[in-house]
Amino acid sequence: MDIEQIRSVLTNEIHPKPISELDENELASVLVVIYGKEPFILMTEKAKSLKVYTKDQDLLETAIRETEEELSLQISKEQVIGQLDNVITLNSKYKITPFVAILENISSLKPNSEVKSILHIPLVPFLKTITKDTNPEHLSIKEMYTLTFEKYNIWGASARILKQIFMLFSEKKLL
Repeated sequence: MDIEQIRSVLTNEIHPKPISELDENELASVLVVIYGKEPFILMTEKAKSLKVYTKDQDLLETAIRETEEELSLQISKEQVIGQLDNVITLNSKYKITPFVAILENISSLKPNSEVKSILHIPLVPFLKTITKDTNPEHLSIKEMYTLTFEKYNIWGASARILKQIFMLFSEKKLL
């Protein structure tokens, strides 16, 4: 699978302002960054919790700003190709809006104190590791998945965001 196939599958309409669905969840947003010819997905292990969206802000601008602050990675709105369905964190009650950005490459990153580690993961092999989460502590929560990369086990909201990408690729018979 090449980057143009990924672009064609993940490109869709972007709604940077939240739809007025007020509920008990705090709003947050993230950028799913895919880059390179292989391609890779950029993931971070956080040292702290998510940043909260504040009233009257644009969710896309928030995600772009946070990515730049956390990694010194500048991404323009033109590089953002789509948006995935919101994902709600089940313990901290964030409603996360994921946006997808595709970059040709990434130069050196400079993580700030919010980032514990940076992962550059080959996208297709990584997506193929998706399985149902069988952790007994998570079994009471519906729709839980895990993905693995080296010593890392990705689960929770991150895995549910990645499951959307997995499903979109599967529907197009790209996986």
